[in-house]
Amino acid sequence: MNCSLLPRFSTDVEASVTNKKPITMPELPEVETMCRGIACFQGEIIENITFPKHTRRASPIQPRPKILASKLQGARITGITRLGKRAILSVAPADRPANGNNNLFLIFEPRMTGLLLRVPPPTQKHVRLVAHIKKYKDPLIFWDRRGLGTITMVNRSTFISRFGNNALGPDALQANGPELYEKIHQSKRHIKVALLDQKILAGIGNIYASEILYMARIDPRTRCCRLSQGACERIAKASSQILRLAIKHEGSSIGDETYRTADNRPGQYQRFHKVYGRDKAKCGQCENEIQRVIQSQRSTFFCPNCQTRY
Repeated sequence: MNCSLLPRFSTDVEASVTNKKPITMPELPEVETMCRGIACFQGEIIENITFPKHTRRASPIQPRPKILASKLQGARITGITRLGKRAILSVAPADRPANGNNNLFLIFEPRMTGLLLRVPPPTQKHVRLVAHIKKYKDPLIFWDRRGLGTITMVNRSTFISRFGNNALGPDALQANGPELYEKIHQSKRHIKVALLDQKILAGIGNIYASEILYMARIDPRTRCCRLSQGACERIAKASSQILRLAIKHEGSSIGDETYRTADNRPGQYQRFHKVYGRDKAKCGQCENEIQRVIQSQRSTFFCPNCQTRY
């Protein structure tokens, strides 16, 4: 796909980035959509990387921008993948033999408001990194309104030590009931809180945890140690189904629609939310009122009639 032919950000999005409506914190479906959206850059050469000056909070960048830019100049992007809620660019440096063991890994963690874009951004002052790519008019951009997202470059050994050896749980798309049960059955944490732990399942955040537990018909306040193996099987199955459907609809854009796809489109999965953000609305199954509670300082939405509290 020719990135130069993609649409620009509309004025309504530009206006929305300064309001105080709720935002979508990128989770597995949103980051997966970002990676697919920039897949056209795989195999291409990075001409140079710049870090625009701005008056806003600076994003955490490691190593220092000058070092990162010098190591990636002329490098080839050999892979674009997702790891939990992180987007990973594997790059082969120009000054090293073309060997996978020599690859560097450029890791983007969007956190609250980070976006990977291949079109001009909604605002210039929140651009954190610009990677100019040969053959493409428009660059790869990392934009982050709040500046909480991180940009990190590491070599292969550091990447393995940081993310290998069970540092993260299995990808939530591959959730497995028996494995989930083994990880949580001795914990007294509420199941909703446990699902946010990236060492349990990588990629699930606040939105999809509520949706998954609704599909699994389990009250989010249930303690993990009360859940049977069958209940864990239902959670694993719901995780795969919900996340795959959310990816199909390119993630959820809620509130101010800060989250956008790489080519400037809002996600569509918010139209299919059963409980998230729907407190006091009627449950689609039983017509009882959906409730909202706070767990670990995060909002949780559920139907107390359809979801069993063990």
